Amino acid sequence: MFRWAQQTLANVAGTQEPVYGPEAIQPVGKNEGDPAFTELTKADLTWKTLNVTNAETQTFYVNAESGHTCLLQVIYNNVAGMRVTVQFNCKVFSPGNDKPFLWSSDALTNHGFDEKQHSFYADGISLELSEDGSSYTIKSAVNENSMVDVKFTRAAPGFMGGKDGTSYYGTDPNAPWGTMRHAFWPRATVEGRIITKEGELDMKGRGMFSHALQGMKPHHAASRWNFVNFQSPTYSAILMEFTTPSSYGSTVVRVSGIATDGKLLYANTNAGHIKHVETEQDTDNEWLVPTAVSYAWEGKTEDGKDISALFEGSLGTLWDRVDVLAEVPAFIKTIAANAAGTKPYIYQFRPTIELEVKVGEETKKEEGTALIEATFVS
Repeated sequence: MFRWAQQTLANVAGTQEPVYGPEAIQPVGKNEGDPAFTELTKADLTWKTLNVTNAETQTFYVNAESGHTCLLQVIYNNVAGMRVTVQFNCKVFSPGNDKPFLWSSDALTNHGFDEKQHSFYADGISLELSEDGSSYTIKSAVNENSMVDVKFTRAAPGFMGGKDGTSYYGTDPNAPWGTMRHAFWPRATVEGRIITKEGELDMKGRGMFSHALQGMKPHHAASRWNFVNFQSPTYSAILMEFTTPSSYGSTVVRVSGIATDGKLLYANTNAGHIKHVETEQDTDNEWLVPTAVSYAWEGKTEDGKDISALFEGSLGTLWDRVDVLAEVPAFIKTIAANAAGTKPYIYQFRPTIELEVKVGEETKKEEGTALIEATFVS
């Protein structure tokens, strides 16, 4: 029994690492000569399917004209190169805050990829990238309460931070022992539907796509995460930030970008901020959950103009609080918390906010909907 518990703990959390210092991580875009960002090509959208401990995800965020906010996600998880599991998640927040959100999470069987690793398939589901690399079609019949038929079409150039979107962990930069990679489509048009037991939901609207690869144990890679996906008629603004554990000097890694139809206004890895201005403590743990925030974007446009954006204010209602280890037995969670300081929770908000965008001397304010996540790991 104890050996089983040890293995479960290792799979979920691992053990605490020694202190290597900030020199043991090379944050994305921070090496000499790295560009601020690299525009994505179809080749950059291949599934990596590493044969080591890793979690790889493709996530599609939808802001529907109906007022629904939706998340569709395929997770490819490999534990120590010995066991692979694949999951499909569907989450839908309804307009207002008077109705429970829809959530389904289903294990997939007989998964596979096309020859070039661009498209994913499993029993009852397909996620296909078009021949020209400009759209994804997601079809799923694995859960009768979330039958998905949605098309995502890129509406502005995609990007990744630096030259390859990747942060490298390890004391030898030429032989890293872990990685973290992100690639984005900041702005997309969405069409299609999700059929639930209560009826059909129209997904027509705007979207954002993220392809992420966490090539090491989660709590070794990051102790905190912050994520913002803002969509309005004119602008799409994304801001992703994680903080490494003290093992790597509590290093902050940030990637951000702003797009409009047909154009990426800017993207980089070294400017802007995420601040939790006001917080309140979760009564079940020590995490200080943000209630009011300040998010800032800063950079330069392709033609050299200064560009900045700012949102400051209340996050409003907490839409969901996710205990990441909810399915793990309670005593294993206790061991994980004590041995590795791991108590992962995700706090999700969906405020309607006004974003102020300044390009050169021109300032514009526009209201939109944001999906905001604050994640605490260890």
